[in-house]
Amino acid sequence: MDKKIIGRKELISIIDLALFDLDAKVDTGADSNALHCDDIEIDDQNNVHFTLLDEIHEAYHGKRITLPIYKIKKVKSSNGQVQLRPSVKLYVNFMGKRYKTIISLTNRADMRYPMLIGRKFISGRFLVDVSLEYVTKENTKA
Repeated sequence: MDKKIIGRKELISIIDLALFDLDAKVDTGADSNALHCDDIEIDDQNNVHFTLLDEIHEAYHGKRITLPIYKIKKVKSSNGQVQLRPSVKLYVNFMGKRYKTIISLTNRADMRYPMLIGRKFISGRFLVDVSLEYVTKENTKA
């Protein structure tokens, strides 16, 4: 199987959320994908409500979104704290292809990139060359 080479930073679009060309950090140390959201609330109907509002990330449109929860799992964040995070199943566009993937929702306001692309998404599909960035842009221009 041919694997595409990607860089340590890439662009990803979350089709289901109308978020296009989000800056994402490719993180082989992270198990799963994570998306920055605000005001995350879980209701008793197994739905998660969150807001995509962030002045720094221009793709964010300020909408309040409700989605069914795929799973709630314990995640150890980069600072070592264990959090319970809801995750959702969404379609993304990455490197010119559409994928259905699981994304955990968390407040990443203190992080530079609104999206983290983790190992489960990368595995079997891509190889990461840490000397590269935004290979996606190069492929789109070609």
